Amino acid sequence: MTIESVLLRPKSNHMSRTELSSLGEFGLIKHLTDHFPVRRGSTILGPGDDAAVLKTPQSELTVVTTDLLIEGVHFDLSYVPLKHLGYKAVAVNLSDVYAMNAMPQQITVSIALSNRFSLEAVEELYAGMQAACERYDVDLIGGDTSSSVSGLVISITAIGYVAPDKLVKRSGAGSGDLLVVTGDLGSAFLGLQILEREKQVFQATKVAQPKLEEYEYIIGRQLKPEARKDVVEWLQKLDVVPTSMIDISDGLASEVLHLADQSERNFVIYEEKLPFAPEAQRASDELNLEMTTCILNGGEEYELLFTIRQSDYDKIKGNPNFTVIGHESDEIKSSVLLTRLGQSLPITAQGWDAFLQR
Repeated sequence: MTIESVLLRPKSNHMSRTELSSLGEFGLIKHLTDHFPVRRGSTILGPGDDAAVLKTPQSELTVVTTDLLIEGVHFDLSYVPLKHLGYKAVAVNLSDVYAMNAMPQQITVSIALSNRFSLEAVEELYAGMQAACERYDVDLIGGDTSSSVSGLVISITAIGYVAPDKLVKRSGAGSGDLLVVTGDLGSAFLGLQILEREKQVFQATKVAQPKLEEYEYIIGRQLKPEARKDVVEWLQKLDVVPTSMIDISDGLASEVLHLADQSERNFVIYEEKLPFAPEAQRASDELNLEMTTCILNGGEEYELLFTIRQSDYDKIKGNPNFTVIGHESDEIKSSVLLTRLGQSLPITAQGWDAFLQR
């Protein structure tokens, strides 16, 4: 990912603009979806009719999830390129399917747009969605468009499938299970802090241009996260079925507590085991933020957090995709963080709250 299009880049005066009203609702839908190929054999009929038609694979369960993204709440178009937003909107939705140990095959996309968006802008948004569909091998099979008086709203529904004996819920963690996380944590939150800082500088000066090159990794983790399809494939190859699983969207602490609550278990996590990237550590130092706080409460990582039986440890040991960060404990009354200094601190969720006044 390059940073060249990020943060209030001046637009060309020669860029053409086509009003959405010139196409109408059905013309717009046809224009945006005509270039999405059908990849999946389970897709019988896609966009263009009253409804899509799917063929459910025999002996598999259907997994369905929906995400809603609202301008000014979930994203800021002053520094989020539309193509990145389209890609991210699809990826974060598919992440919930992977968190069930399932494979997504179709999505529907519905958008509401204000009249400040041109056809060219919406094409950029859908180009990002198309790139994500190609990356994750899913079909766009329908959706809807509408006008909006306040900004851009995106709603995506993902449909996936999983064998009954492979389905993983949040509620299956057992006594002594190991707590495992994929990838590194805290980067997406720190990338957001850098973008917000540079936005404030620009607004204050109206001339200062953002200097983002040294933050490319953490900004990329915020603007263009990847859903962990590869992890589900790895687990299948390793013959490991997690006992519980969740994706990290609201912060590690929040997700640990979700698994604890749903499984009626408690976990110990070790601060020294929490994985983070060197770029994230440098940014946290620069911003005077504790790296552990960023990891626990940052969110928008879309890594997978899961539990496995201790007997499966040898199967994942040494695999760079996985880090064991803790375990279930029958000896504690609530989940705790064991710090590097040996302190045992209660885990509290301080990450994203959808209904917090902003």
